[in-house]
Amino acid sequence: MEKKVIKAYPATIIIVTYNAMPWIDKCLQSVGSCPVVVVDNASTDQTLSHIQNNYANVTLLPQSHNLGFGQANNIGIRYALDGVAEHVLLLNQDAYLVDDVLDNLISFQKSNVEYGILSPIHITANKQKLDKNFSNFMLREKTGSFYSDYVLGNRKPAIYEVPFVNAAAWLISRKCLETVGGFDPLFFHYGEDDNYCQRVSYHGFKIGVIPNTYIIHDRADRIYEKPEVFSESYFNEIEKKYKVVYANINNENKIDIKTRKLKILVLKLQLNLKFRRANQYWRELNLIKSLKPKIERSRAVNSKIGQHYL
Repeated sequence: MEKKVIKAYPATIIIVTYNAMPWIDKCLQSVGSCPVVVVDNASTDQTLSHIQNNYANVTLLPQSHNLGFGQANNIGIRYALDGVAEHVLLLNQDAYLVDDVLDNLISFQKSNVEYGILSPIHITANKQKLDKNFSNFMLREKTGSFYSDYVLGNRKPAIYEVPFVNAAAWLISRKCLETVGGFDPLFFHYGEDDNYCQRVSYHGFKIGVIPNTYIIHDRADRIYEKPEVFSESYFNEIEKKYKVVYANINNENKIDIKTRKLKILVLKLQLNLKFRRANQYWRELNLIKSLKPKIERSRAVNSKIGQHYL
């Protein structure tokens, strides 16, 4: 496919799609005239043909297989930076911009370059509630008076500085991307935004949520079920948790301490003839041992300045 040239707009929007038909029209119709790059992760529905037939101004970068959220975004980010975008907005396929949210984010970031990542407030499709996950993140202690300000009608600050906000709508500055790089391929799907926020903070940038700016995150009908202990889903969650915790370059790497604790636990279970449970924790031990060299490489790369992974 012939590469289109992106004009020198202040921002480029990157949307990673995978079987996006339930949301893609609302998503693309919400972005206005800003340049849009869609990186499609080998959708099996009509996403590709629908965009090609109905959105001629969208740059479409189809992939031959599913790269996951982070690596697909890296492709779009590289494309945007080559097109001299000063800001990149990562937008979920199930998220829609509300009113002039993008202009507000860009304006604030231009005047406050210390903020590498900016996010609007995430609300539900009916515009009646905060998105549940976003709401949980904003409950964290470091978000300060966010809820009190809204409930009590206090005067809101220009921004709420936060340690993390999920990547449904991130405005990232070029300076931040050139310093921190892209998403770490250690992560396939989920956990990559945690890791990226950790790296942003490590390299001296701030993360903020702008009040009175909104996106709709259209996912209220999805149900999350806690995985059964020692099921395949459980080990997938454990793997993500270990990566997020031990690849965090802001903290000392204590993966060896966790490994020793698991070894002791396995031995105790074996001595008490609890072989089935010992085997389950043995699997967890082997998992963390296999992750150790990958995590050490990740920490070594991410502690340096550069356009890593892009």
